[in-house]
Amino acid sequence: MKITNNSVVGLTYELKVSKDEEEVESAPFSVEVRDGEDPFFFLFGNSGLPEKFEELLAGKAKGDSFNFIITAEDAYGQADEEMIMALPKDQFNSQNGFEPNMLEEGNFLPLIDENGFPMQAKVIKDLGEEILLDFNHPLVGFDLHFDGEVFEVREATEEELEHGHVHGEHGHEH
Repeated sequence: MKITNNSVVGLTYELKVSKDEEEVESAPFSVEVRDGEDPFFFLFGNSGLPEKFEELLAGKAKGDSFNFIITAEDAYGQADEEMIMALPKDQFNSQNGFEPNMLEEGNFLPLIDENGFPMQAKVIKDLGEEILLDFNHPLVGFDLHFDGEVFEVREATEEELEHGHVHGEHGHEH
């Protein structure tokens, strides 16, 4: 079976990222590896992944390998200054499940957006009463280098189609 809309796709891959800035081309570094013990499953056509990612995988079958680069423009775009905000520190108290050491610079805070989806914000600076957070996607501004193999392709169940995501992902829900 080939990858088409509404098929459930399992992939194993290594994702490396690089920044292509003027004069500075960083060597790609690995940010995520999914192997046969923990493949990445998603519902094709409803993955929340960059469109280009799905385009490049369409029509492949189990056992096919893939290797492509998605530029930042086609992936998560460039960083948006408006996504950097200072919020009152008392929102991040222990009642809301935050520990003081979670607010250290460089950490990612697990948050929920207004639609109830999990998101991350990077702590940029502790301003005393407030904390400066960056809500840009962690991969914003990076080119994504995917190198992997199609692990599985199957029909989605009715339940999966109804909910728009795949079950049995060990908590990797998007």
